[in-house]
Amino acid sequence: MKALLTLVLLLGVALPAAAQDTTKAAAPPAPPPAPAAAPSTATVEAVLARSVADRAPQDTGTAFPDSVGTVVLWMRVTGGGGQTLHHVWFHGGDQVGDVSLAVGGSPWRTWSRKTIPADAKGAWHVEIRDEAGSVLKRIDFTVGQ
Repeated sequence: MKALLTLVLLLGVALPAAAQDTTKAAAPPAPPPAPAAAPSTATVEAVLARSVADRAPQDTGTAFPDSVGTVVLWMRVTGGGGQTLHHVWFHGGDQVGDVSLAVGGSPWRTWSRKTIPADAKGAWHVEIRDEAGSVLKRIDFTVGQ
C-alpha cells in the first residue's frame, strides 16, 4: 500500500512537470496602427459680407448686386488652433480661388476676400475645408440676381 501511494505521489509530481510548455512565450501583440488623420475638430461660424471693420463682418448677406466688387467670407473658429483652413471659392461649378488661412488659436477670427468681376453674375458658393480637404461649411450666394 505504501508502494502504491508513493507511486501515485511520484506520478502526480512528475506528470505535470513533464507537461509544462517549454516553448518560448508568445511575443506581445503589436500595437494598433496609428489612426488615419482625424477630421477637424474645429467649430466654424461663418458669414458672407461686403466688408470687415474692427474684425467684424459688415453688410452680411447671400445676395449681392453685380456691382459688389468684393465679397468677404468671415469666420470665427473655435477648437482649431494650429490648423490651416481653406476658403475655396466657386462660380457655377468652377473653382475660382483657394485661400489658405492659418488658425493661430481658439477662438480665432479670420477672413478672405474674393474679387467679383461685374460680368460674373449667377450662382456662387464658398467652402471652408480643413487640412484633409473635408468640407466644414458651405455657403451659397448669388451675384446680380
